[in-house]
Amino acid sequence: MTYSILARDPETGAFGGAAATGSLCVGGWVLRGRAGVGISASQGASPSTLWGEEALVRLASGDSAHATVTALTGMDAGRDFRQLSVLGPDDAAAFTGTSNTPHTADMVFDTGVAAGNLLASDDVVAATVEAFRTGMGSFAERLLAALFAGQSAGSDKRGLLSAALLVVSRHHAPLTLRVDYNEDPVRALAALHERATSGDYAFWARQVPTLAEPERALD
Repeated sequence: MTYSILARDPETGAFGGAAATGSLCVGGWVLRGRAGVGISASQGASPSTLWGEEALVRLASGDSAHATVTALTGMDAGRDFRQLSVLGPDDAAAFTGTSNTPHTADMVFDTGVAAGNLLASDDVVAATVEAFRTGMGSFAERLLAALFAGQSAGSDKRGLLSAALLVVSRHHAPLTLRVDYNEDPVRALAALHERATSGDYAFWARQVPTLAEPERALD
């Protein structure tokens, strides 16, 4: 039902994720992140938002991404209907349950992990990763490019109705953008990103408190 990508920016330490699906509200269902800790994507035929939240708790306690995925999937009898990607500071891991609708795939790469289910082709996840790795522009723009590439490769076999982008960092406020329903959600998400990172809104967002500067305020 969904394809997603999680990545870490080696230059800034930021974690980011992007996801799109043929159903509603993908951002609320799939992506969870915490600055300095990591990011997760919980999706599938019967996704568990509990997995996404618990993954961050385990990463914050010092567990690796591999240990986190192993623990969460091992204790859930419904795991075959779910898919989980986890990215921490040092590693990434993924799980794809066997009862998810084909095509399914997951791929760990040097700075992240991507996964998908109910895909139109086996090429969607690989295309998503390749576009991120070779993309130009900011970290967030490369995540958006990855979504566009996954869409061009077939995306969710039903088409797309929602898309989301999440970037968390110690040095800036969370960038949390969601298009919960749109007939062209990835393009709508890119347009929303342009608005959110330019003009008066971007000026204001650069001055709010962050983990690195918790007392920051408007000049």
